[in-house]
Amino acid sequence: MKFRRQKIEDVHINLTPLIDVVFLLLIFFMVSTTFKQTTDLTIDLPTAANGAPSIVSQDPVEVTITRDGQFVINGQTLINERVSTLVQGLKETFSGNFDRPLIITADANASYEMVMRVYDAASQLGVTKLAHTAQKEDAQ
Repeated sequence: MKFRRQKIEDVHINLTPLIDVVFLLLIFFMVSTTFKQTTDLTIDLPTAANGAPSIVSQDPVEVTITRDGQFVINGQTLINERVSTLVQGLKETFSGNFDRPLIITADANASYEMVMRVYDAASQLGVTKLAHTAQKEDAQ
């Protein structure tokens, strides 16, 4: 019987495969990642002035946005919800007098996109007097 100790070789860790794996993962993420440059939405907030004429004295144009996403201009429902149809309907309602106030009333469940479409249409027409209100949800 041999009870003599055998020599144990030095234990070492080879980092080369680990470095290769990390390098391959880095290349994969660099190639598969896409970056987009987004622009911020700029909104001109209204200002108040003393002695400004009241918009109540003028006949306002009312745009109502239903929960289904339909536009109603002064009680008349538009056929579709495209911005071009809304611009045409507002142009006919304003009849050239874009100094009249535009009151936007949206249902609580209406999407923000529909409200932004009204803002886009008002911007295209040059409407400067805007008011925004919201309706409470219907109790059903």
